[in-house]
Amino acid sequence: MKKTIITVVGKDTVGIIAKVCTYLSENNINILDISQTIVSGYFNMMMIVDTNNMTKPFGDMCDELEVLGNEIGVSIKSQKEEIFDKMHRI
Repeated sequence: MKKTIITVVGKDTVGIIAKVCTYLSENNINILDISQTIVSGYFNMMMIVDTNNMTKPFGDMCDELEVLGNEIGVSIKSQKEEIFDKMHRI
């Protein structure tokens, strides 16, 4: 299984989750775990997704999510699980 960590951060507005999840669904990306919170009007979401069935290159997905984030006023970042684990190892 190819796991990816996706983070979404920005000022809270209506539809952030819907738009991100629609993109994932349209690209055969399955959400394995999701956590979201709003603190003082700022939206923060972290997702672990399975990109095994995605047909496009990982870099294209990252770029497209970044563009989507710009369109809806949030920052969307994606990292492969193995990179995330190595960066956050104690």
